[in-house]
Amino acid sequence: MKRYAEIERTTKETKIQASLFIDGSGKHEIATGIPFFDHMLTLFSVHGFFDLTVKAVGDIDVDYHHTMEDVGLVLGDLINKSLGDRKGIRRYGFAQIPMDDAMSSVTIDLSNRPFLVYDLPDNLERQSDAFANHFKEFFRALANKAGMNLHIQTHYGENDHHVTESIFKGFARSLDQATTFDQRIENILSSKGIL
Repeated sequence: MKRYAEIERTTKETKIQASLFIDGSGKHEIATGIPFFDHMLTLFSVHGFFDLTVKAVGDIDVDYHHTMEDVGLVLGDLINKSLGDRKGIRRYGFAQIPMDDAMSSVTIDLSNRPFLVYDLPDNLERQSDAFANHFKEFFRALANKAGMNLHIQTHYGENDHHVTESIFKGFARSLDQATTFDQRIENILSSKGIL
């Protein structure tokens, strides 16, 4: 079974074409018009071994919000579709990743019960583009569409770039772990029998 999906989504604010191959090698082709966002999506692809393409055109002259949130919706939908019935996957993933001054933990449950916890340090020095809130909305949209319980906690960090990088690397490693097959799981990892 090839765990792959592709989506095209067009609204009055954004136009996005994207594809995801869960069992990839980290190949990526990403262009959102937001260089730092492209960098983070590249980290997600490389560190999770996901083949990812994202081509997005949005109203970034107004704000980055629409593009980043809509890419989150599309990526969440790609994850959901590429996983299919979720039979045989580990379901849970966890990673704790350092990046210079920052340390973040990311925990995932692919439970089909979306929820986001996004906890950053109060003393975080924000970069001029104020990406922190945009990334929260990105992950909220992604978690909702993917049917993912997603907990992101940065334990400490002073630099917004380093914090965000540790989060994306942690997210990639957690999702890679959660989507991996386990031969002991014959159906779906749930006492209910369904997710």
